Amino acid sequence: MAVKRAMRRLLEVREMEAEQSRAALERAIGDLRQKEATLAAAGEREQRGRRLVTASARTGELVDRVAGMEETRAGRRGAEHLQPKIAQAEQLVVQRRQEFLAARIERRQVELLVGKAAKEDAIEAGRRTQRDLDDWFLRRAGR
Repeated sequence: MAVKRAMRRLLEVREMEAEQSRAALERAIGDLRQKEATLAAAGEREQRGRRLVTASARTGELVDRVAGMEETRAGRRGAEHLQPKIAQAEQLVVQRRQEFLAARIERRQVELLVGKAAKEDAIEAGRRTQRDLDDWFLRRAGR
């Protein structure tokens, strides 16, 4: 019975670890998605700058041309800055996913052990009940 109690406690701990790993994975995925969205916004900014340069070439507006070139350069710089951060975030997601899977495997292993122990306890309880009934009938027949 003490082993069973300890195994149930271990299962609770493993469930908490799996939940924490899942939450860490979700946070890492959210961070990666945010960085990817920011990268997309930087790409859009660069494209807007190019369109502004093209439009200013038609209209002859020097201010728009300079602004468009700055927008293009700012978008490109933002993208260059984000690329290594996205790579790090992707690595973190892979690491968190592996940790989550490992925690889930450990939890399932403990679940199997707890289930096996519960089955063994049920079998032993059935044997005890049958033994008690047999003893009762033997005592009754011996009277």
